[in-house]
Amino acid sequence: MISLNSSSSEINYGSEALNKIVTRLKTTKEAKKRYEYVLWLAKKLPPIPEDMQDQKIKVQGCISQVYIIGSLVNGKINWKGDSDALITKGLLALLILGLNNLTPKEILEIDPIFIKATGLNSSLTPSRANGFMNILLSMKSQAKRMKMKTI
Repeated sequence: MISLNSSSSEINYGSEALNKIVTRLKTTKEAKKRYEYVLWLAKKLPPIPEDMQDQKIKVQGCISQVYIIGSLVNGKINWKGDSDALITKGLLALLILGLNNLTPKEILEIDPIFIKATGLNSSLTPSRANGFMNILLSMKSQAKRMKMKTI
């Protein structure tokens, strides 16, 4: 879901939080500063208990151990996640912040083009970029299952 804001030329990537994150990253010219922001996000993401970290919520296709779980509350998904690698945890935190408190339908409409807009893809290793996409796809998969349950 990409749309132009009618009052300006701002692009809507699907949520106000995601728009703010993308804007912050895309206006940061130095790759080092973008990484610092991602690491800062990682440090702010609370860990999930080890007893919750099982295969059902593990993101497949990531070199790091990544866990993401959404819970549907009043029609909106609240996300929790964790990773054993700091940069990956920061990317996970970015997605959690950007996609938190959206309906399953809204999450399914998120276009991954926002990843390119952040400028991160040019500085991530191919395996990290692939992992970033796999986290997003895992979140969309969970949103799809939740949407099916509400129909």
